[in-house]
Amino acid sequence: MTGKFKISIIYEDNHVLVVVKPPNILTQADSTGDEDMLTLLREDLKLRYNKPGNVFLGLVHRLDRPVGGVMVFAKTSKAASRLSEQIRLGEFGKSYMAVIHGVPGQSSGTLVNYLVKDETTNTVRITSNADEGKKASLYYEVKDIKEGLSLVRIKLHTGRSHQIRVQFAAMGHPLYGDQKYGAALNKPGMQLALWSVEVGFTQPTLKKYEVFTSTPPKVHPWNLFQLATNINLMH
Repeated sequence: MTGKFKISIIYEDNHVLVVVKPPNILTQADSTGDEDMLTLLREDLKLRYNKPGNVFLGLVHRLDRPVGGVMVFAKTSKAASRLSEQIRLGEFGKSYMAVIHGVPGQSSGTLVNYLVKDETTNTVRITSNADEGKKASLYYEVKDIKEGLSLVRIKLHTGRSHQIRVQFAAMGHPLYGDQKYGAALNKPGMQLALWSVEVGFTQPTLKKYEVFTSTPPKVHPWNLFQLATNINLMH
């Protein structure tokens, strides 16, 4: 893979590409001009398959720049359309692990808020006005507690921008390393502890439901905990 980022491929067929996104790389190009997943993967496909001209690669979902873990891309327009429809219908499963400050009062629960995004500052806030914001819902379960930090497994019901980070900050437990929504507890340079551990979807042409996983790296604060992606979220 070109550039300073090494991107691992978990699965690939003629229609989909499943990879592990390294932390601190953009999902797609922005005004910074920094390297991004979409461009790097297109270049890689072009080289590996010796393809002339532009290579199609559809962005199915996004991960924030500091976030690592499983990502799915579509290699055909048919796949892009069918995967996008699964997301719209809530059939595209997304689970995360995060390390948060403190210990929630309830070891599991559902968080529901309405979020408003400020595009100029790239920040999200919670509003009490349902007509003003977009509904954001997730289920969480505390898996372990160490040194005043909690390891939580998260199942997203919606996919709003910065959703996990904002919702946990609002309940008084910002994510470890999140300077944007937890500046009082996190110092500059701390890596955001949020990882896309699992995606599940029906393969666009095979019609078979598949689940792909990735374990967070064994670095602080993840290495405080026994990590496993095969924990059944609902038990």
